[in-house]
Amino acid sequence: MPPPASADGSDDAPVRWRIIFAMNSTAAPTLRPDAELSDPPAAILRYPRVLSIAGSDSGGGAGIQADLKTFSAFGCYGMTAITAVTVQNTLGVRGIHSVPADILAAQIDAVVEDIGVDAVKIGMLHTTEIVEAVADAIDRHRLERVVLDPVMIATSGDRLIAPGTVDTLVRRLFGRVALVTPNLDEAALLIGRPVRSIDDLDGAADALLALGARAVLVKGGHLPGDRVVDLLATADGLRLRRTSDRIASRNLHGTGCTLSSAIAAGLALGADLPQAFGDARDYVLQAIASGAAVRTGHGHGPLNHGHAPRPMRRLPAGGADAVR
Repeated sequence: MPPPASADGSDDAPVRWRIIFAMNSTAAPTLRPDAELSDPPAAILRYPRVLSIAGSDSGGGAGIQADLKTFSAFGCYGMTAITAVTVQNTLGVRGIHSVPADILAAQIDAVVEDIGVDAVKIGMLHTTEIVEAVADAIDRHRLERVVLDPVMIATSGDRLIAPGTVDTLVRRLFGRVALVTPNLDEAALLIGRPVRSIDDLDGAADALLALGARAVLVKGGHLPGDRVVDLLATADGLRLRRTSDRIASRNLHGTGCTLSSAIAAGLALGADLPQAFGDARDYVLQAIASGAAVRTGHGHGPLNHGHAPRPMRRLPAGGADAVR
Protein backbone atom coordinates (compact mmCIF):
# COMPACT_ATOMS: atom_id res chain seq x y z
CA MET A 1 0.00 0.00 0.00
CA PRO A 2 1.48 3.40 -0.97
CA PRO A 3 1.89 5.98 1.80
CA PRO A 4 -0.95 8.56 2.00
CA ALA A 5 -0.29 11.80 0.11
CA SER A 6 -1.09 15.27 1.43
CA ALA A 7 -3.67 17.49 -0.27
CA ASP A 8 -1.04 20.02 -1.37
CA GLY A 9 1.37 17.34 -2.59
CA SER A 10 3.85 17.86 0.24
CA ASP A 11 5.42 14.82 1.78
CA ASP A 12 3.93 14.58 5.25
CA ALA A 13 3.45 10.80 4.98
CA PRO A 14 5.82 9.90 7.82
CA VAL A 15 3.80 12.05 10.22
CA ARG A 16 0.49 10.58 9.07
CA TRP A 17 1.84 7.02 9.30
CA ARG A 18 2.92 7.69 12.87
CA ILE A 19 -0.58 8.92 13.74
CA ILE A 20 -2.26 5.88 12.19
CA PHE A 21 0.16 3.51 13.96
CA ALA A 22 -0.41 5.18 17.31
CA MET A 23 -4.19 4.98 16.94
CA ASN A 24 -4.08 1.25 16.22
CA SER A 25 -1.47 0.19 18.75
CA THR A 26 -2.29 -1.32 22.11
CA ALA A 27 -0.26 -0.03 25.00
CA ALA A 28 1.71 -2.60 26.96
CA PRO A 29 0.01 -3.43 30.26
CA THR A 30 1.46 -1.83 33.35
CA LEU A 31 2.76 -4.40 35.81
CA ARG A 32 1.51 -3.87 39.32
CA PRO A 33 3.35 -4.79 42.52
CA ASP A 34 2.45 -8.17 43.97
CA ALA A 35 0.66 -6.44 46.85
CA GLU A 36 -1.91 -5.07 44.43
CA LEU A 37 -2.73 -8.42 42.79
CA SER A 38 -6.00 -10.03 43.80
CA ASP A 39 -8.15 -12.90 42.60
CA PRO A 40 -10.93 -11.92 40.20
CA PRO A 41 -14.41 -12.29 41.72
CA ALA A 42 -15.24 -15.30 39.53
CA ALA A 43 -12.05 -17.26 40.36
CA ILE A 44 -13.86 -20.30 41.80
CA LEU A 45 -12.06 -22.88 39.67
CA ARG A 46 -8.56 -24.29 39.59
CA TYR A 47 -6.56 -26.80 37.60
CA PRO A 48 -5.63 -30.24 38.98
CA ARG A 49 -2.03 -29.68 40.09
CA VAL A 50 0.68 -32.35 39.90
CA LEU A 51 4.27 -31.84 41.00
CA SER A 52 7.11 -33.90 39.56
CA ILE A 53 10.17 -34.17 41.80
CA ALA A 54 12.59 -35.81 39.40
CA GLY A 55 15.60 -35.52 37.14
CA SER A 56 15.81 -33.82 33.77
CA ASP A 57 16.33 -35.96 30.67
CA SER A 58 18.03 -33.89 27.97
CA GLY A 59 16.71 -36.34 25.36
CA GLY A 60 13.12 -35.58 26.38
CA GLY A 61 11.90 -39.17 26.70
CA ALA A 62 11.95 -39.71 30.45
CA GLY A 63 12.27 -37.74 33.68
CA ILE A 64 10.47 -34.45 34.13
CA GLN A 65 10.01 -34.09 30.39
CA ALA A 66 7.96 -37.30 30.22
CA ASP A 67 6.13 -36.35 33.39
CA LEU A 68 5.03 -32.95 32.09
CA LYS A 69 3.83 -34.46 28.81
CA THR A 70 1.84 -37.05 30.74
CA PHE A 71 0.28 -34.52 33.12
CA SER A 72 -0.77 -32.46 30.13
CA ALA A 73 -2.23 -35.51 28.38
CA PHE A 74 -4.46 -36.10 31.42
CA GLY A 75 -5.58 -32.49 31.52
CA CYS A 76 -3.51 -31.61 34.58
CA TYR A 77 -1.30 -28.63 35.38
CA GLY A 78 2.27 -29.86 35.76
CA MET A 79 5.03 -28.39 37.93
CA THR A 80 8.59 -29.49 38.60
CA ALA A 81 11.28 -29.59 41.23
CA ILE A 82 14.43 -30.80 39.51
CA THR A 83 16.65 -33.18 41.45
CA ALA A 84 19.38 -33.72 38.87
CA VAL A 85 20.40 -32.77 35.36
CA THR A 86 21.28 -35.79 33.26
CA VAL A 87 23.23 -35.77 30.03
CA GLN A 88 21.51 -38.42 27.95
CA ASN A 89 19.89 -39.34 24.68
CA THR A 90 18.26 -42.45 23.28
CA LEU A 91 21.57 -44.32 23.44
CA GLY A 92 22.32 -43.86 27.12
CA VAL A 93 23.37 -41.62 29.99
CA ARG A 94 26.61 -39.66 29.60
CA GLY A 95 26.64 -37.77 32.86
CA ILE A 96 24.67 -36.76 35.97
CA HIS A 97 24.82 -33.46 37.84
CA SER A 98 22.92 -33.40 41.13
CA VAL A 99 21.07 -30.26 42.11
CA PRO A 100 22.03 -29.01 45.59
CA ALA A 101 19.57 -30.21 48.22
CA ASP A 102 18.75 -26.70 49.41
CA ILE A 103 17.87 -25.62 45.86
CA LEU A 104 15.61 -28.67 45.47
CA ALA A 105 13.87 -27.87 48.76
CA ALA A 106 13.42 -24.26 47.67
CA GLN A 107 11.79 -25.38 44.41
CA ILE A 108 9.28 -27.51 46.29
CA ASP A 109 8.56 -24.72 48.79
CA ALA A 110 8.03 -22.15 46.04
CA VAL A 111 5.51 -24.32 44.20
CA VAL A 112 3.55 -25.57 47.21
CA GLU A 113 3.36 -22.21 48.98
CA ASP A 114 1.97 -20.39 45.94
CA ILE A 115 0.21 -22.77 43.54
CA GLY A 116 -0.55 -25.77 45.72
CA VAL A 117 -0.28 -29.48 44.94
CA ASP A 118 -2.95 -32.18 44.53
CA ALA A 119 -0.56 -35.07 43.85
CA VAL A 120 3.17 -35.69 43.59
CA LYS A 121 5.28 -37.96 41.44
CA ILE A 122 8.82 -38.63 42.70
CA GLY A 123 11.40 -39.96 40.29
CA MET A 124 15.18 -39.91 40.26
CA LEU A 125 16.73 -39.16 43.67
CA HIS A 126 20.43 -39.51 43.03
CA THR A 127 21.97 -38.88 46.47
CA THR A 128 21.21 -39.35 50.14
CA GLU A 129 20.97 -35.58 50.66
CA ILE A 130 18.34 -35.31 47.93
CA VAL A 131 16.29 -38.12 49.49
CA GLU A 132 16.43 -36.41 52.88
CA ALA A 133 15.34 -33.09 51.37
CA VAL A 134 12.32 -34.69 49.70
CA ALA A 135 11.27 -36.57 52.84
CA ASP A 136 11.51 -33.37 54.89
CA ALA A 137 9.43 -31.50 52.28
CA ILE A 138 6.70 -34.16 52.40
CA ASP A 139 6.48 -33.68 56.17
CA ARG A 140 6.81 -29.91 56.06
CA HIS A 141 3.97 -29.46 53.58
CA ARG A 142 1.92 -32.53 54.58
CA LEU A 143 1.95 -33.71 50.98
CA GLU A 144 -0.49 -36.49 50.13
CA ARG A 145 -1.15 -38.70 47.10
CA VAL A 146 2.56 -39.18 46.53
CA VAL A 147 3.76 -41.75 43.98
CA LEU A 148 7.39 -42.87 44.26
CA ASP A 149 9.05 -44.32 41.17
CA PRO A 150 12.41 -45.44 42.60
CA VAL A 151 14.44 -44.65 39.48
CA MET A 152 17.68 -46.54 39.89
CA ILE A 153 18.45 -48.07 36.50
CA ALA A 154 17.74 -46.49 33.11
CA THR A 155 16.32 -48.36 30.12
CA SER A 156 19.85 -48.34 28.71
CA GLY A 157 21.12 -50.14 31.83
CA ASP A 158 22.88 -47.11 33.29
CA ARG A 159 22.72 -46.82 37.08
CA LEU A 160 21.06 -43.59 38.22
CA ILE A 161 21.47 -43.72 42.00
CA ALA A 162 24.60 -43.28 44.10
CA PRO A 163 25.82 -46.15 46.30
CA GLY A 164 24.37 -46.02 49.80
CA THR A 165 21.29 -44.04 48.78
CA VAL A 166 18.95 -47.02 48.49
CA ASP A 167 18.79 -47.67 52.24
CA THR A 168 17.98 -44.01 52.92
CA LEU A 169 15.28 -44.02 50.24
CA VAL A 170 13.58 -47.03 51.82
CA ARG A 171 13.88 -45.75 55.37
CA ARG A 172 12.80 -42.16 54.71
CA LEU A 173 10.29 -42.44 51.88
CA PHE A 174 8.53 -45.81 51.75
CA GLY A 175 6.28 -45.03 54.70
CA ARG A 176 5.55 -41.49 53.52
CA VAL A 177 4.19 -42.22 50.04
CA ALA A 178 0.94 -43.71 48.75
CA LEU A 179 2.55 -46.00 46.17
CA VAL A 180 5.98 -47.33 45.16
CA THR A 181 6.40 -48.41 41.50
CA PRO A 182 9.67 -50.31 40.89
CA ASN A 183 10.46 -52.21 37.73
CA LEU A 184 11.90 -55.70 38.11
CA ASP A 185 15.54 -54.61 38.24
CA GLU A 186 14.73 -52.00 40.87
CA ALA A 187 12.57 -54.43 42.84
CA ALA A 188 15.43 -56.94 42.84
CA LEU A 189 17.83 -54.27 44.08
CA LEU A 190 15.42 -53.29 46.86
CA ILE A 191 14.59 -56.79 48.13
CA GLY A 192 17.98 -58.37 47.51
CA ARG A 193 16.90 -61.16 45.18
CA PRO A 194 15.96 -61.48 41.50
CA VAL A 195 12.40 -61.53 40.20
CA ARG A 196 12.51 -64.04 37.34
CA SER A 197 8.90 -65.05 36.64
CA ILE A 198 5.27 -64.06 37.02
CA ASP A 199 5.09 -66.41 40.00
CA ASP A 200 7.71 -64.25 41.75
CA LEU A 201 5.61 -61.06 41.58
CA ASP A 202 3.56 -61.77 44.70
CA GLY A 203 6.63 -62.59 46.76
CA ALA A 204 8.35 -59.43 45.56
CA ALA A 205 5.27 -57.38 46.47
CA ASP A 206 5.18 -58.91 49.95
CA ALA A 207 8.86 -58.14 50.47
CA LEU A 208 8.42 -54.52 49.36
CA LEU A 209 5.42 -54.07 51.65
CA ALA A 210 7.50 -55.49 54.48
CA LEU A 211 9.98 -52.64 53.90
CA GLY A 212 7.27 -50.21 54.96
CA ALA A 213 5.44 -49.36 51.73
CA ARG A 214 1.68 -48.81 51.94
CA ALA A 215 1.17 -49.99 48.37
CA VAL A 216 3.44 -51.27 45.62
CA LEU A 217 3.12 -51.75 41.89
CA VAL A 218 5.47 -54.48 40.69
CA LYS A 219 5.85 -54.04 36.94
CA GLY A 220 6.46 -57.21 34.96
CA GLY A 221 7.40 -55.69 31.63
CA HIS A 222 10.97 -56.96 31.81
CA LEU A 223 9.90 -60.60 32.13
CA PRO A 224 10.10 -62.78 29.00
CA GLY A 225 6.97 -63.85 27.16
CA ASP A 226 4.18 -62.53 24.98
CA ARG A 227 2.07 -61.37 27.93
CA VAL A 228 2.86 -58.56 30.36
CA VAL A 229 1.60 -58.77 33.94
CA ASP A 230 1.65 -55.93 36.47
CA LEU A 231 0.67 -56.43 40.10
CA LEU A 232 -0.76 -53.77 42.41
CA ALA A 233 -0.60 -54.81 46.06
CA THR A 234 -1.52 -52.88 49.20
CA ALA A 235 -0.74 -53.37 52.87
CA ASP A 236 -4.44 -53.98 53.60
CA GLY A 237 -4.54 -57.04 51.34
CA LEU A 238 -5.56 -55.82 47.89
CA ARG A 239 -4.08 -57.76 44.97
CA LEU A 240 -4.92 -56.46 41.50
CA ARG A 241 -3.32 -57.97 38.41
CA ARG A 242 -3.52 -56.41 34.97
CA THR A 243 -2.46 -58.45 31.95
CA SER A 244 -2.00 -57.43 28.31
CA ASP A 245 -0.32 -58.58 25.14
CA ARG A 246 3.24 -57.40 24.75
CA ILE A 247 3.64 -54.63 22.16
CA ALA A 248 6.69 -55.00 19.94
CA SER A 249 8.57 -51.70 20.07
CA ARG A 250 12.07 -50.36 20.60
CA ASN A 251 10.56 -47.07 21.83
CA LEU A 252 10.20 -47.82 25.53
CA HIS A 253 12.38 -45.09 27.02
CA GLY A 254 10.52 -43.41 29.87
CA THR A 255 7.82 -46.07 30.25
CA GLY A 256 8.18 -46.24 34.04
CA CYS A 257 8.27 -42.46 34.41
CA THR A 258 5.15 -42.17 32.29
CA LEU A 259 3.22 -44.83 34.20
CA SER A 260 3.96 -43.35 37.63
CA SER A 261 3.17 -39.80 36.52
CA ALA A 262 -0.08 -40.99 34.92
CA ILE A 263 -1.08 -42.60 38.22
CA ALA A 264 -0.28 -39.35 40.04
CA ALA A 265 -2.40 -37.43 37.53
CA GLY A 266 -5.30 -39.80 38.13
CA LEU A 267 -5.02 -39.32 41.88
CA ALA A 268 -4.99 -35.55 41.39
CA LEU A 269 -8.23 -35.89 39.43
CA GLY A 270 -9.90 -37.71 42.31
CA ALA A 271 -9.55 -41.37 41.29
CA ASP A 272 -8.81 -44.01 43.89
CA LEU A 273 -5.60 -46.00 43.56
CA PRO A 274 -6.97 -49.03 41.63
CA GLN A 275 -8.77 -46.77 39.16
CA ALA A 276 -5.75 -44.50 38.73
CA PHE A 277 -3.58 -47.56 38.10
CA GLY A 278 -5.95 -48.98 35.50
CA ASP A 279 -6.35 -45.68 33.65
CA ALA A 280 -2.60 -45.05 33.72
CA ARG A 281 -1.77 -48.50 32.40
CA ASP A 282 -4.25 -48.13 29.53
CA TYR A 283 -2.71 -44.77 28.64
CA VAL A 284 0.82 -46.18 28.61
CA LEU A 285 -0.15 -49.13 26.42
CA GLN A 286 -1.72 -46.80 23.88
CA ALA A 287 1.30 -44.49 24.04
CA ILE A 288 3.60 -47.44 23.30
CA ALA A 289 1.43 -48.74 20.46
CA SER A 290 1.02 -45.36 18.77
CA GLY A 291 4.73 -44.64 18.97
CA ALA A 292 6.09 -48.04 17.96
CA ALA A 293 6.55 -47.17 14.28
CA VAL A 294 8.28 -43.84 14.94
CA ARG A 295 12.04 -43.46 14.83
CA THR A 296 13.55 -40.98 17.30
CA GLY A 297 17.32 -41.13 17.65
CA HIS A 298 19.39 -44.27 17.23
CA GLY A 299 18.52 -46.13 20.43
CA HIS A 300 15.49 -46.54 22.66
CA GLY A 301 13.04 -43.86 21.56
CA PRO A 302 10.20 -42.31 23.59
CA LEU A 303 6.54 -43.16 23.84
CA ASN A 304 3.92 -41.11 22.02
CA HIS A 305 2.66 -39.11 25.00
CA GLY A 306 0.39 -36.99 22.82
CA HIS A 307 -1.61 -39.78 21.21
CA ALA A 308 -4.89 -38.68 22.83
CA PRO A 309 -4.52 -35.26 24.46
CA ARG A 310 -7.25 -33.94 26.71
CA PRO A 311 -8.16 -30.33 27.44
CA MET A 312 -7.04 -28.90 30.77
CA ARG A 313 -9.48 -29.98 33.43
CA ARG A 314 -11.01 -27.46 35.80
CA LEU A 315 -11.88 -28.31 39.38
CA PRO A 316 -13.89 -26.44 41.98
CA ALA A 317 -11.48 -24.34 44.01
CA GLY A 318 -12.42 -26.21 47.15
CA GLY A 319 -13.20 -29.68 45.83
CA ALA A 320 -11.93 -32.67 43.91
CA ASP A 321 -14.69 -33.20 41.34
CA ALA A 322 -14.03 -32.01 37.80
CA VAL A 323 -16.38 -29.48 36.24
CA ARG A 324 -16.77 -28.64 32.60
